[in-house]
Amino acid sequence: MTSSPSHVVFITSPLEYEHVERIRAAAPECTEVLYEPDLLPPTRYVADHKGRDGFVRTQSQETRWREALSRATILWDFPSGSQGTRGLSLAPQVKWVQTTSSGVGQAVASMGLAETDVIVTTARGVHADALAEFAIFVMLAHVKDLPRLQRDQQAHRWERYCCGELSGKSLTIIGAGQVGARVACLARAFNMRVNAVVNRPSPERRDELFADAVFGQSDLKTAVSNADYIVLATPHTPQTERMIDASVWAATKKGVVFINIARGQVVDEPAMIQALADGHIGMAGLDVATTEPLPPGSPLWSMPNVMISPHSASTAPSENRKITDIFIQNLNHYVRGEPDRMINVLDKARMY
Repeated sequence: MTSSPSHVVFITSPLEYEHVERIRAAAPECTEVLYEPDLLPPTRYVADHKGRDGFVRTQSQETRWREALSRATILWDFPSGSQGTRGLSLAPQVKWVQTTSSGVGQAVASMGLAETDVIVTTARGVHADALAEFAIFVMLAHVKDLPRLQRDQQAHRWERYCCGELSGKSLTIIGAGQVGARVACLARAFNMRVNAVVNRPSPERRDELFADAVFGQSDLKTAVSNADYIVLATPHTPQTERMIDASVWAATKKGVVFINIARGQVVDEPAMIQALADGHIGMAGLDVATTEPLPPGSPLWSMPNVMISPHSASTAPSENRKITDIFIQNLNHYVRGEPDRMINVLDKARMY
């Protein structure tokens, strides 16, 4: 007679078969891994964790979905129901969730998990390379005047000009965690001066953050005052809600370039739009917005000094491989009763 598994992993968002098989191969004998792709929406691109809009399970599929959730003790990603419901109401036995995103603090709070014993591990660090490269891409597009090159090429116009260079420019990174540190590392390769703004500043952190100077949140306006470029990479928490407001823009020099790879809610969007319109912000590269998808009527769409990315700067073909690596490492610690050795555990109080 076969005994019931001690741990049941249910993969609740699209995942390539190669990674499912890696999880199964690495899972301890007492662990069952459930993956039923027909219960999940078709993907739109590599590493798509949401799938196509409008997907609805048939009645029999919904029954299987709920049965799997009821058995699960570990989830790969938060489940999304056929009616768009979220949370763990259908998964009462779950004790650990591995998410496919880093910024899940707000979602965890909204699902009522902040005061529970459910362990939540995130994809922290997985997206650092892709996000940092996007930030550098925006800086280069600005300093080399990519719009001019595109206009001239379309007009078949050969007209020499003088563009700028990143060398010697000043960059302030707000929220210098793993992503911010990666941005700083690449920026230093371009010989930029880097200021890092963090929660717990100390001179000793300069080396680990590849920064010339480290500031606390209370010194934010000083840190941005001489910046040519500002990269926002801080988590969205109650403390950072609309943190980048009109008073921050007033502290910056005219023509500053702003890049948001954090969350739209960290920015006072109307104040940013006004600063873009009057030219105080020279250019903005925005991977996120307060409301997503960005509404068709938003003035950001048509502003000539704005580059819009549809919350895709973090997505790369390597994403699921890296998340799987984290999950496998944590799975072995979890099954062995070593939760203190698990990595990327969400601090629910701090929301990151």
